[in-house]
Amino acid sequence: MSTTSRLLTPDTSAAPAGVPPERRFPAGRAWARVRHVALPSGSLLLFLVLWQLLAASGTWSETLVPPPAKVWDAFVAVSTTHDGVRGYNGTTLVEHLGISLRRIAIGAGLGIALGVVSGLLMGTVGWLRSLFEPWITFLRTLPPLAYFSLLVIWLGINEEPKITLLAVAAFPPVAVSTTTAVAAVSRSLIEAARALGASRWDVVRDVIVPSALPETLTGVRLAVGVAYSSLVAAELVNGLPGIGGMVKDAANYNNTPVVLVGIIAIGVSGLIIDGLLLRLERAVVPWRGRA
Repeated sequence: MSTTSRLLTPDTSAAPAGVPPERRFPAGRAWARVRHVALPSGSLLLFLVLWQLLAASGTWSETLVPPPAKVWDAFVAVSTTHDGVRGYNGTTLVEHLGISLRRIAIGAGLGIALGVVSGLLMGTVGWLRSLFEPWITFLRTLPPLAYFSLLVIWLGINEEPKITLLAVAAFPPVAVSTTTAVAAVSRSLIEAARALGASRWDVVRDVIVPSALPETLTGVRLAVGVAYSSLVAAELVNGLPGIGGMVKDAANYNNTPVVLVGIIAIGVSGLIIDGLLLRLERAVVPWRGRA
């Protein structure tokens, strides 16, 4: 081997075969961690600077584009008791958010459970898929506001229409992803299980469900995202207390700082929940992306 070839060929003799590159090169792993934190932090700082410059430019009034300091003051005001006023409409930000998260947990939870069951049935029984898939696609294309008024007429203005809307919004993504994943399970695996004496239930439990689980969990993440995007719509009517109701009520009075506080709270909590779901996915299906 020439000198040039030796220089261009990486030296892997120092580490055994199969060791990941990040374990071979600790410095590279440390830089990756720093970059993972620095890039989001830098983008956030840049966003705040641009926001402040835009607010200070006077292009729009502070009613339309309040500076970050005013939004921070609104955050403190709705999170504490200030001058005898507790939070927003007598409820703190954390309480508003907690009530909305409870609605999402119940509504999206029902929609996800129904979606998984429906997806398993439609993926394994062909005529059920032909019967119900067009209706699920029709439901998936409808924006929440299109049927929320109808739910209010049917169910009143209390919790029922809100939870129902979130359930209906979360149902289609899970049903579609589960149906597609079940239908794509290798026939050879199913036939091998049956040849070994597995019953229909054994095939579903030991072959179909594990094979479809990665795509089903992706559908769950999508469903939670859709439920979050439908939150403000769900709380349009009698939504206080609730973070979406707070945003809607503040918008009625042109209280832009409180509106932005509510939007940021929804977004940040959504990021946290999506991160937890991603961790759950990695724990439940660690083979995804490696097989």
